[in-house]
Amino acid sequence: MRPITEIPAHSPVTDGVDDEVARRLAVALQCVTVSTEDPAHTADAEFVRLAAHLESSFPLVHAQLSLTMFEHSRLYRWDGVEPGTVSAILLAHQDVVPVDDAQRWTHPPFAGVVDDEFIWGRGAIDDKSRVLAVLEAVEWALQAGIRPRHTIFLAFGHDEEVFGDGGAVRMAQHLRDLDVRADLLLDEGGVITDGVADGADRPVASIMLGEKGYATVRLSVSETGGHSSMPGKQTAVGRLARAVARVQDHPMPLRLTPVISDMLARMRVAFPEPRRKLLALTDARGLSTLARPLITRIMAAGPTTEALVRTTTAPTVISGGVKANVLPQSAEALVNFRILPGDSVAAVLAHCARVIRDIGVAIELVGPTSEPSRFSEPGPTFDLIAELASSVVPGIVTTTGIVPGATDSRHYDGLAATRCNFAPIVLTASDLERIHGTDERISRLNYARLIEFNRRLLERLAATPEATGARR
Repeated sequence: MRPITEIPAHSPVTDGVDDEVARRLAVALQCVTVSTEDPAHTADAEFVRLAAHLESSFPLVHAQLSLTMFEHSRLYRWDGVEPGTVSAILLAHQDVVPVDDAQRWTHPPFAGVVDDEFIWGRGAIDDKSRVLAVLEAVEWALQAGIRPRHTIFLAFGHDEEVFGDGGAVRMAQHLRDLDVRADLLLDEGGVITDGVADGADRPVASIMLGEKGYATVRLSVSETGGHSSMPGKQTAVGRLARAVARVQDHPMPLRLTPVISDMLARMRVAFPEPRRKLLALTDARGLSTLARPLITRIMAAGPTTEALVRTTTAPTVISGGVKANVLPQSAEALVNFRILPGDSVAAVLAHCARVIRDIGVAIELVGPTSEPSRFSEPGPTFDLIAELASSVVPGIVTTTGIVPGATDSRHYDGLAATRCNFAPIVLTASDLERIHGTDERISRLNYARLIEFNRRLLERLAATPEATGARR
């Protein structure tokens, strides 16, 4: 890689995409590529429709890059001028989550409406805009005669929203079989938030370096049934409710991890006093012993920041009983945990058993699980992403962080020296609520930022004109 100081100078992005570029994304949003946990109900025809659109919209990509399919997932290989090394693996996903109540949307969720300011539809942010933006950038680079110095892979999964077993898992294994070791893995997860970080005087770009783990625990109770007029001391529902309450009322302990200490140290310049003074209490290892407990308690005061300092506990489903006058014979509940680095799936199970303290409540894992990812240290590649973000959107503060949810990145563990989960789009709190929610949309300006960021990244990864024989 070239030194970061050789990044070409660029102007900020101030104009949105034109109608042609917006329409290409809109057509992709019209493809109803909803992922399902049952493979028999995969939206095959819609994925085929999306594939045809991608191939017709980006002819140079599909003529000059090699493509390997894994079901509907698409793994592109763009060979570099210097063989044998890989500079980047760029991830995105084609699938989307279902729509809960289409009647509440301003425009139908799969209509792909384009107006003067926004491109509307499910997947506009999560995550078809990133699929299309990467392809727009690569198509542009090919037209300009740009070639990467080292090989670049584009990996577009089709089942990220249902944990990626058919797509990302298989693509990652394929890359391992090729002994791939990239400088950079770039995926979704972090954005630039405006007005979200309490007290920050400027937008905050969170370039995530890893993600929390995931586990769902099922609590279940079996009791003797009978008539509700002659209950025992407790019913299955009552016993289960007590167990759920204990788990929720006794969360796992607060803890400030090194990546969050680093995040706060980088954000210090955006805060007024006295927060800036508090965050200045650092030593070579991060926040001082004096500051650490106080900052952890402050972060625990709100759900968004609490998720950064604790393994979170969320009871999400409870069921039991069939009729008001019948004692239930069974009841069960699901509790979802997002696991902080340093904790584990096994630690979650042990914690549940410890706080419930009832051998009559069965505790077991259900569904997919994943341990917290490994975290790469910020280094030159992180600095590159931060520099590019600031060139596209000036006046931001760039920092590190943890993805609280699950992304395809976790399947690519060990395939890159540095992992960054980030897209340079500026979102408010209300914009964040649209992701997986009602009226998902992306502004023309944000989409332009996303495309331009990827163009500048490709320029950074490009070979010199002398190496390619091209004149630029």
